[in-house]
Amino acid sequence: MSDFSEELIRPMTEDEQGEPYVRSGSGMCFSWLQKHIESIGSGGKQEKDFAQTTSACLSFIQALLKHQWQRAAEYMHSFLQVLEDTDSNKRQGHPKSNVETFNTFADRMKNNGITNYLKISLQHALYLMHHGLLDDVNRILTQAETWRYGEKSSFQEVLVNLIQAYKGLLQYYSWSKKKMELSQLNKDDYAYNAASQNVLNHSWKTSINLCFWDPFVKSYIEMLEFYGDQDGAREFPSNPNAHVYLYFLKREKAPREKLRSLLKILYQIVPSHKLMLESHRLLRKSDKEEHHKLGLEVLFGILDFARYTKNITAWKYLAKYLKQTLMGSHLAWVQEEWNSRKSWWPSFHFSYFWAKRIWKDDKTLACENALVAGLLLGKGCKYFRYISKQDHQVLKKKMKQMKKSVKKYSIVNSGL
Repeated sequence: MSDFSEELIRPMTEDEQGEPYVRSGSGMCFSWLQKHIESIGSGGKQEKDFAQTTSACLSFIQALLKHQWQRAAEYMHSFLQVLEDTDSNKRQGHPKSNVETFNTFADRMKNNGITNYLKISLQHALYLMHHGLLDDVNRILTQAETWRYGEKSSFQEVLVNLIQAYKGLLQYYSWSKKKMELSQLNKDDYAYNAASQNVLNHSWKTSINLCFWDPFVKSYIEMLEFYGDQDGAREFPSNPNAHVYLYFLKREKAPREKLRSLLKILYQIVPSHKLMLESHRLLRKSDKEEHHKLGLEVLFGILDFARYTKNITAWKYLAKYLKQTLMGSHLAWVQEEWNSRKSWWPSFHFSYFWAKRIWKDDKTLACENALVAGLLLGKGCKYFRYISKQDHQVLKKKMKQMKKSVKKYSIVNSGL
């Protein structure tokens, strides 16, 4: 029997009786190992790493000796994870480390820790990226992107998206490099035509992975701009920030029609976006009737969301535009929007409770709300009745105009 085995099964000495120890189910005593772990646990990083690794290994051995197979499997996984993290840090930072050694190590860890394949692949790719081996990085990310094991978990999905984003970033870098080379050539040279064709033929659309992640939106939009495919964003609505960025990019120089088009896409994706108020202003200024109708739809859409319940700008816009729309003989537009909301907007926006509360908090907002409530529900609406009966000297003229507008233009009136 080896010295190590004898040490494991030897009985405890009298000196060890009062010391902390670990005893297995078969009577093996580990007090010496426990003492060693504690003595180095307060040391430097290398000693702590050793203590952590040893502790995980010891727990694994204990579970095996007690026939606790489930715990043993969990400890084995933990032990492999500790080894992976420790060895990975050592190899990446060690002065004598080389790429070939790290590649071998990473491949082994992928095979041993199959459930961590994506995570290890990402670490491997970042290491190679640090060394400038971009072709190898692209190969590893491509393999990881198509890797499947068991049922796809939400965590795996996040990792796959991140891998796709880095792959897209690599493609953007390659495209950007070709574009830079092109800018340094004379347009009259033959080499320019060849380089230009090379850039145009670059498989840039595979970089749409970038648009899923906010930090990469700028890169994605830059590529759309270069290829003159701003409208191509319609095909990839997963990240509304791509459209937001493109809107701000174009706002200073682009004609209103293009801005309206961009904001229309954003409205279809995020109808509650804060830019929808600006979208309404642009639609209102258009000469096209279809834009005026959409402007009303956008306002109703914004106020479907609780975050705009006390937004005075949104309510001012709706009160004014609703009155203008009814004055312009477009009752059908209003009814189209109201029919899908009349079952829930009264309790959501126009209850007696809200009338009292909003009048107390913001009297100007309460008047705007009351005008909308009166136009949609008539002068019998509880909200409108409560506000119209309030005595307020400063708002007296405004409230008088409100009553007159409701009497003349409310959609409840049979004369409309």
